[in-house]
Amino acid sequence: MGDIANDISSTIGRRIHAERVMRDWSLAELAERSGVSKAMLSTIERGMTSPTAALLVRIAAAFGMTLSTLIARAELQSGGVLREADQPVWRDPDTGYVRRHLSPANDMPLELIKVHLPPGARVSLPAASYAFIKQQIWLIYGRLEFTEGDVVHRLEPGDCLALGAPSDCTFHAMEAGADYLVALVRG
Repeated sequence: MGDIANDISSTIGRRIHAERVMRDWSLAELAERSGVSKAMLSTIERGMTSPTAALLVRIAAAFGMTLSTLIARAELQSGGVLREADQPVWRDPDTGYVRRHLSPANDMPLELIKVHLPPGARVSLPAASYAFIKQQIWLIYGRLEFTEGDVVHRLEPGDCLALGAPSDCTFHAMEAGADYLVALVRG
């Protein structure tokens, strides 16, 4: 798994570099816009570290995109079918959060993502990461406590939650962990 994780980190790093260059931004400008240090950005762009979800969300938001879009742009080739073996899988080194991008690259604004959150794991994402999307979460396995702003939703298998207006959110897997599908629409 280490080699695959390194390949994905390298691919994500190249995509971040490409997005920065397309905008004609210096490392300093991206650092200022994202709140991520120039040194860390340089290390990420060169594929020398596996960035956390929190860092990637801040970088993606600086580019005006979601974490999903950033990873999809890094990994996906165009085509109508995305085989399971070719679906990009990314693991957050801090929490063990595993994210599998299911959707083939296309012009459709819909993306499907399958997430595994280990038992007890907690991932918090700022409102900015939801600014450009609408999404629903369908719990496949386990129990998930999802905090949306001040509201706590306790999801059981089969429950589907449509998220409201962008707010700070926390995903917390209970004792068995949680597997869930995220369906999101961009724009």
